[in-house]
Amino acid sequence: MNKLCIEDVPLSGKRVFVRVDFNVPLDEHGNIADDVRIRAALPTINHLVDENCRVVIASHFGRPKGERNMKYSLAPVRKRLERLLNKKVLFSDDCVGVKVKQMIHELGPGQVLLLENLRFHKGEKMNDREFAEALADDCEVYVDDAFGAAHRAHASIDAITEFIPVAAAGFLMKKEIEYFEQVWADPVRPMAAILGGAKVSDKIGVIFNLIERVEKVLIGGGMMFTFLKAMGYEIGNSIVESDMQDVAREIMEKAREHNVKFYLPVDCVVADKVDPSAEIRIVPVQEIPEGWSGLDIGPATMRLFAQALQNARTILWNGPMGLFEMEKFSRGTRFMAHTVADSYALTIVGGGDTDVAVHKAGESANISYISTGGGAFLQLMEGKELPGLAALTDKQSGEAD
Repeated sequence: MNKLCIEDVPLSGKRVFVRVDFNVPLDEHGNIADDVRIRAALPTINHLVDENCRVVIASHFGRPKGERNMKYSLAPVRKRLERLLNKKVLFSDDCVGVKVKQMIHELGPGQVLLLENLRFHKGEKMNDREFAEALADDCEVYVDDAFGAAHRAHASIDAITEFIPVAAAGFLMKKEIEYFEQVWADPVRPMAAILGGAKVSDKIGVIFNLIERVEKVLIGGGMMFTFLKAMGYEIGNSIVESDMQDVAREIMEKAREHNVKFYLPVDCVVADKVDPSAEIRIVPVQEIPEGWSGLDIGPATMRLFAQALQNARTILWNGPMGLFEMEKFSRGTRFMAHTVADSYALTIVGGGDTDVAVHKAGESANISYISTGGGAFLQLMEGKELPGLAALTDKQSGEAD
């Protein structure tokens, strides 16, 4: 990393704006269901408190579409953050404005203020400079620890760095980037990539880039049916991107050219409807009944994938193998979580649904590294620059006074 990191910057007593990713899931009662993303930011926040900084924390939460919707308030996050920090956390009912400005200026050394949801303002997603300037409000240091949002060129991630003299990566951001770069630059081989999820179109760039770097690619999830359809199989009512079939054939041809072993499921779990009460069958992929939908990989595919991963020494995994949110269609994803966790490889799981699936399987502790960012992780795998990283101060030119 050629960007300033939090340990490169003199911080004592300074007013620091910290962008985090506290976009955590809530249960049906409005309680936090998983606080992994909050815990991931604690090293950075604690370091700033130890340096007697005046700490201003900002995050987005959900998709309020630029309007004030209390369903997406960060108030529940404040309670959990207080408990985890074992310290009082002040809370502002907005993220900009006269009242917020006063609260920030009244912060004492070591005090922490959490701002209300950034996305209550349209300016956040529009990367609006005026909104960004209001957020910055005389802060002396900007710290980005929101890897999960680093692929977004939003006001609190990109434009804000124009209005704060020093912009540095937090400990989580640094860890995510360095871990990825280490594996990407010089992986222990053989290297295998497992890709799932619904759409090929979401991961075209990723797959093409991976084919040039790995020895094996394993495809599951809804995207497998686009490949199967491209091979001439009938797939019933399974999800498919008809306009992606030529791309799917191109991907398979490129894999052959690069001598990359490309694994597709050989059987799947099909259902007569997408419902927990559905009738299910296990069928070869060539025999999906008309009107039925494939919703998970089958047991023969599980064995095939496990065997393919036996000699892998680096494994990247992004995307579930099926509709794992429903118990009937969760076995393939759960099996892969156990298989990846039990391997002797260096294992990296890329955020989002895959992260949730690994937690559900109880295998989090047995994965080498679980990224906190789904979209950002994919963008790195695609070989693209992250706006959140590009906006930070370069080490060679940054003046940390």
